[in-house]
Amino acid sequence: MKFARFLKGTQSRIGIVNADDNAIRPLHVDLNDLHDLFGRNDLQSLVATAGDEIALKDVQLQAPIIPRRNIICVGKNYRAHAKEFATSGFEAGAVKGAEIDEFPAVFSKPPSTVIGTGATVELHPGATSSVDYEAELALVIGKAGRNIPAEQAFDHIWGYTIINDVTARDRQRNHKQWFLGKALDTFCPMGPWITTADEVRSNDLQVQCWVNDELRQSASTSDLIFDIPTLIATISAGLTLQPGDVIATGTPAGVGIGFTPPRFLKSGDEVSISISGLGTLSNRFE
Repeated sequence: MKFARFLKGTQSRIGIVNADDNAIRPLHVDLNDLHDLFGRNDLQSLVATAGDEIALKDVQLQAPIIPRRNIICVGKNYRAHAKEFATSGFEAGAVKGAEIDEFPAVFSKPPSTVIGTGATVELHPGATSSVDYEAELALVIGKAGRNIPAEQAFDHIWGYTIINDVTARDRQRNHKQWFLGKALDTFCPMGPWITTADEVRSNDLQVQCWVNDELRQSASTSDLIFDIPTLIATISAGLTLQPGDVIATGTPAGVGIGFTPPRFLKSGDEVSISISGLGTLSNRFE
């Protein structure tokens, strides 16, 4: 099942998406957001009693979930991207021959970065001159846990969505810690919806990204250096993951800093990210 938040007029609703028909059916239940779906055993009955279909073109999709704490992100988790980043001149402290990390590189983005598909990403010209894109598979935690064994990791995943981990490369390099380069307002487009885990084989999904209709990134999640069970086990070690936590799993090669010279985003650019079975996330940069 695919669940989305959407605006119809001025009212924010939650609905079940029929991607084949490009339609959404509003749920007839009072929900503040998708957090209220986690742990429920009646999703099938909620879907069965949903309202009539509304064309997706007649609603405004919002970010499917606004996390209640920072989005947890993983860097350099595809080998080719780790190498392009290390040789780009934008990785502080890069060491030739040591592009692949022994442990996952983990950072975060605040909830204020989150916007939905179709929303505008701000270029923040007063703060940065090197805005880049990063197509990523993200997972949404549905069951709390700490010290989660890798073999039990999938039991804690409620669903999957798409994230564009937009990055100010100059701030990422200059401040060494990545937070300031990742945390600017609107720098985490998410969506277009969340697909429940039972419909997703997350170990072999095609991740693709276009900039103005030019294919820039294309890889499979089977190429992840640290797979999803490893990430959940690592991140949850001593840290309780909560329902609604979002974990972004890393981006493939083909980002702007991978070109010579770098190809940063400019006003009017459109970035679209598609992942197998999860839909397409599209945003304009201004």
